[in-house]
Amino acid sequence: MLGGNDFDFNVYSVEDIAPERRKEIIGKVAQEIVERNLTTPAIFFLEMGKPLSFLGSQAMIVANPFVQVFFPSRIYRELSVIMEKREYVEMLITEIERRNNEVKKGN
Repeated sequence: MLGGNDFDFNVYSVEDIAPERRKEIIGKVAQEIVERNLTTPAIFFLEMGKPLSFLGSQAMIVANPFVQVFFPSRIYRELSVIMEKREYVEMLITEIERRNNEVKKGN
């Protein structure tokens, strides 16, 4: 594809992503949020949006062409599919909280 895009067209549902890969992606996102000190706004946003997680994931898919400039397309596509399910939104919130607590204990 143009621009070195590594978009994986074979990712249509969360079942298309290996469980280890799901955990890896959630961990990366959580780590970025904690490192940027966005823990509170991220958790607030995710909790508010949990009931609309499917619609949010679809909005992520629509925004993909614009977001490709900043994020690798494959990871973004996988994250948008993972965020369709509320259980993974909750898993992301839990991981953010866990990593944030680790950082607080380290200080």
